[in-house]
Amino acid sequence: MYLNLDINEFVNNFEHGCTKVQKKIFSKNEIITSYIAKRNQFCILLSGNADLVRYDLNGNRTIVEHFSKYDIFGEMFYNITTNNELLVEARKKSEVLFYSYNDIKQKCKNNCKFHQILSESLPELILGKVMDLNMRIELLTKRSIRDKLLGYFSLVSNRTLSKSFTLPFPLTDLADYLSIDRSAMMRELKLLKEDGFIEKVGNRIILLYK
Repeated sequence: MYLNLDINEFVNNFEHGCTKVQKKIFSKNEIITSYIAKRNQFCILLSGNADLVRYDLNGNRTIVEHFSKYDIFGEMFYNITTNNELLVEARKKSEVLFYSYNDIKQKCKNNCKFHQILSESLPELILGKVMDLNMRIELLTKRSIRDKLLGYFSLVSNRTLSKSFTLPFPLTDLADYLSIDRSAMMRELKLLKEDGFIEKVGNRIILLYK
């Protein structure tokens, strides 16, 4: 995801090298941050899982992104309008680092080297983010429910380096993430099993096609 960047080393420097970094722990379903506040936050998920969720004026819910360990998120990546509310919600107990994007070029009291490291690494982090968003757009532009499901399964398979994996969120959330009707998705999953494309046990998927 992050190209040639050593994300473990980067996070270690982020967490321990700067006094302006905050680390917080969130319980399941707790709101981590709201983008409408426009705080220009740069966040890294250290552990757990979280979703970027959009609510429109009618209360309709859409999962825009799903975050796992070392994923980055924050207001700096989205242009917020008054017609939508974007919230990052913890799907399980999660630990998050927060850093204000406006402080990147301002040294902290310890005069640490982290700000230089962050300035050098930020373009690569953002490029990784753009690649993730492009894959999300590619999924949403697929015309059929089957194509969306198979496209998503292939994406997870490539990330886990395995044809057998557990879906990172419940099927209801998967339908929201792919912007499809849940009942229609369940019918298509049944057909994919019958047609020999997948095996499914609970939330575990095994790909049977090459």
